[in-house]
Amino acid sequence: MEKLYSLLEQHYEEMISIRRYLHEHPELSFQEVKTPAYIADYHRQLGHEVKEKVGGRGVVATLRGEKPGKTVALRADFDALAIQEANDIPYKSKVDGVMHACGHDGHTATLLVLAKVLNQLKDELEGTIVFIHQHAEEVSPGGAIAMIEDGCLEGVDVIFGTHLWATEPTGNMMIKSGPIMAAADEFEVTIQGKGGHGAEPHITKDAIVIGSQFVMNVQQIVSRRINPLYPAVISIGHFEALNPFNVIADTAVLKGTVRTFDEEARSMIEQELEKVLQAACLAIDATYQFKYKHGYPAVRNHQEETDFLVEIAKHIKEIKKARECEPLMAGEDFSYYLQHVKGAFFFIGACDPQWTEIYPHHHPKFNIDEQALLIAAKTLGVATIQYLQK
Repeated sequence: MEKLYSLLEQHYEEMISIRRYLHEHPELSFQEVKTPAYIADYHRQLGHEVKEKVGGRGVVATLRGEKPGKTVALRADFDALAIQEANDIPYKSKVDGVMHACGHDGHTATLLVLAKVLNQLKDELEGTIVFIHQHAEEVSPGGAIAMIEDGCLEGVDVIFGTHLWATEPTGNMMIKSGPIMAAADEFEVTIQGKGGHGAEPHITKDAIVIGSQFVMNVQQIVSRRINPLYPAVISIGHFEALNPFNVIADTAVLKGTVRTFDEEARSMIEQELEKVLQAACLAIDATYQFKYKHGYPAVRNHQEETDFLVEIAKHIKEIKKARECEPLMAGEDFSYYLQHVKGAFFFIGACDPQWTEIYPHHHPKFNIDEQALLIAAKTLGVATIQYLQK
């Protein structure tokens, strides 16, 4: 392990350089072109077997050790978000309206440099390492499910993945067995009323009033219909009725998200949303359209692999605290990998304790403490080597 640590530390500046290059050149989900080409070229220069366009735009690289053995897969995502960066930094995004606001640039840089270091140790490795570089994590249906269907997990015994977490102090690791991230669904509601003059509400069917009733009544689903022992969130983030100020709206469109861990609660919320909508429209004799889209399932870590990572964390000096975290209501399509092979997903803190302003993921001023990349690389590296030696 000392060789691994030493080599990673020697290549730390390269890790930072790659991360900043990717940060300057972000690409949106399902629109990635230059990023996967960059990743594939990097692996080819290392002599790895490389497959491009896996599941669409993914890249899979394979490193075979000197001796046969088990196969470990490591996954990193590389897509960005449709957000205008507001950071004043030398490596600010050069693409208008697009930025790496979730740390995927750091994930990719971590895995690339770790691949280089493990390549330098391949004569001592038993088994095979598969580097899964995934496109389109941010937008459902995501890239994971298509990459799996295209064979990225063939022959894999275990998979590990990590997420740099910008609101957790650097030096902390967060993990838990079982559900750690929520199922993430989305819905869209279109209410068709009857518009009219603002001075004559009695001859209209106000779509805004109906939509407002829907928004308020939806709040009772989680508090009064779902078992309080099952975490659930319903958030409506879009309410649109494009009318002048003195015109009663004919149509309103609402969009929202549902986050759950329990499949029964997930199904119940879908049904209850339409019931609430139906009741609101029935009261004013309006009509509606209801669309519900199932997104990523919940991320569920396997117990043995979770315990394995917790034990590893005790021997990495940069990890000051490894704690069991509460389940996060955010979604992640890493869940699909864990439905096919054993493994675990964990978080590495990436918030410099000296920062006075801390911004969450998907914020225009999102950033990460780059020391976290080295910690993530060491954790994944140790996990890989020790698993192959088991």
